[in-house]
Amino acid sequence: MNSRMNTTSPLDCPAWKALEGLAGVAFKRHPDFVLEAAGVRFDYSRQRITGDILEALARLSSERGFAEWRKALFAGGKINTSENRAALHTALRAGQDAPNEVKEVLEHLFSLSDRIRSENRFKRIINLGTGGSDLGPRLLADAFSDGALDVRFVANIDPVELGRALEGADPASTLGVVVSKTFTTAETMQNAQALRNWGCRNFVAVTTNLEAAKAFKPLVTFPMWDWVGGRYSVWSAVSFSAVCSIGVDPFRDFLTGGKDMDSHFEKSEILKNIPALMALLGVWNTNFLGSRAHAVLPYAHRLRLLPAYLQQLEMESNGKNVDRNGKPAAYATAPVLFGAEGTCSQHSFHQLLHQGSAAVPADFVDCAISRELSANATAQADALAEHGRPSSMLGVSGDDARNLGRLIALYEHKVFTQGVLWNINSFDQPGVELGKRLAQKILKGEK
Repeated sequence: MNSRMNTTSPLDCPAWKALEGLAGVAFKRHPDFVLEAAGVRFDYSRQRITGDILEALARLSSERGFAEWRKALFAGGKINTSENRAALHTALRAGQDAPNEVKEVLEHLFSLSDRIRSENRFKRIINLGTGGSDLGPRLLADAFSDGALDVRFVANIDPVELGRALEGADPASTLGVVVSKTFTTAETMQNAQALRNWGCRNFVAVTTNLEAAKAFKPLVTFPMWDWVGGRYSVWSAVSFSAVCSIGVDPFRDFLTGGKDMDSHFEKSEILKNIPALMALLGVWNTNFLGSRAHAVLPYAHRLRLLPAYLQQLEMESNGKNVDRNGKPAAYATAPVLFGAEGTCSQHSFHQLLHQGSAAVPADFVDCAISRELSANATAQADALAEHGRPSSMLGVSGDDARNLGRLIALYEHKVFTQGVLWNINSFDQPGVELGKRLAQKILKGEK
């Protein structure tokens, strides 16, 4: 590992100590705190920051070795240190620069989904997966389905969800899509067996465990790779069911949007870099202003499932109290993330955002769909500012697939940057794995 890729505690950084001294400074709104890049307009003028705070945050990123960590991310360095793996999800959306194996799988995926959409063989597609094998494809299908196929998603081990997904379906015209990186995920494999017991005989598998999938006898198996974490896999064959739902062209646009943001993140200096700046502001709010929650509020119905997607991305990635060296982190890491679509959320929990006993920073995502939606988003952000509550505006020029790709890649890079700043591994999930093992012991009657 590059010696400049810092793995010491951030508390040892001079910039951290300087930021502690700046936490009580007076706040004044700066209208020029706006960045535009990669099709996204980031207005952070309502954040509780000053130029001095931004400079100190930039110094912190330098002391943490951000540039070296970023270089390693794109170069395929084994930055997932606990599992000795790369985190190369950016390769999935690299277009002509993608590895040949990625391009081959995508072309096979596109060919098969086109055939399924044009033929009349399958009336119902049931996607069986949970976590990263469900949230991303579900978001895409919910946002952009053109109605050509009836695609349902089942993530829960509760049989009610599968039962509802099968209502009115015929086994002979139903295609099951089993998505599991290990092909051992308990919920997914139990649902797959239940679907087979129901009478379904046609399956597609998406997994890294090709031998286990072979034993299940699917019609087709799409490979995954161990250098892509589940919550970063929406760009891959994990989204096969979604591509069947929305069509190939929107998915290509989605990949292009991700690549747009990758290029900006890889090449831009820290204070001109939207994902990195979002990460710095999040660290400021969490570690120096004491915020323990964060709201994401998309003002677009198509993006209504984005907060649920980001909950896993952020909290499974950075929800850790142990650093890269296995030592307790003596500082806060990922805040609780929640959200819902605007304007519906205004009639639900915004009262707490405005006047709750603790400040909750918020991201307002404005897709410029209508004057009414944009006006409401801006008004809510301005009202929060009047109450001294920090927020940012993320503006894009529509609720299409390319812009969603830009937004998801933006948050992925924000998460990565915060992992560097907090000295935690954003690409493993030991707490989740422990829970799985304990559940198996309980089911076996072990103590």
